[in-house]
Amino acid sequence: MKIPYAEARALLRETRHGALGTHSQTHPGFPFVSILPYVADLRGWPVFLVSGLAEHTRNLRADPRASFMVVGEGEDVLTTPRVSLVGEVREVALDAAAQARYLRYRPEAAEYLALGDFRFFALEPLAVRLVSGFARTGWLNPERPAWVPEGAEEGAAVARLQRLAPPGVSVLGLDGDGLDLQVLGQLRRWHLALPDLAALEYEAEAVLRQLTVPDAMPPLA
Repeated sequence: MKIPYAEARALLRETRHGALGTHSQTHPGFPFVSILPYVADLRGWPVFLVSGLAEHTRNLRADPRASFMVVGEGEDVLTTPRVSLVGEVREVALDAAAQARYLRYRPEAAEYLALGDFRFFALEPLAVRLVSGFARTGWLNPERPAWVPEGAEEGAAVARLQRLAPPGVSVLGLDGDGLDLQVLGQLRRWHLALPDLAALEYEAEAVLRQLTVPDAMPPLA
């Protein structure tokens, strides 16, 4: 059974943290695993903000080969959807638009950036292992969305949409797979398969105009 890579990308966009496996420099020959927050970039690849003093950063600078596992929501760990990416994690210089996008998703990162010791790293996957249900497991070739917006264009669209957002709602980002909102502190994802940024922005406007924000919302399961 051929599993569409879009399922793996959807899980990466819906999740906020994962487990990063690196090659230990302190104990050569052994893997070292860290829990890290991340933001999926416009292509759907994970971007991390890490300290130069962290053990995993030291490991990556010596050997960028790594794996990263993301686990979806579910009560049974054996049946919960999960995806593992194998590739190289290297330091990247984000332009102003990409950095602004990261901070929309993780505003607390501004405090770490102010310390001067934190750097952005990104994972470029070479292969992906997806487990999405019974008999739905396999290795996939990583794929970008059918289209990827330019960072500045995405940022401008987000700013326009934010003016339509009701109180308690923040527009986090648009990408080739859909729309991310933060509603009363909770990440909410709308999967929208549309042909370009203009069509996606138009549909996102409709989502915001129809969105009602109750006084209280249950947390994500």
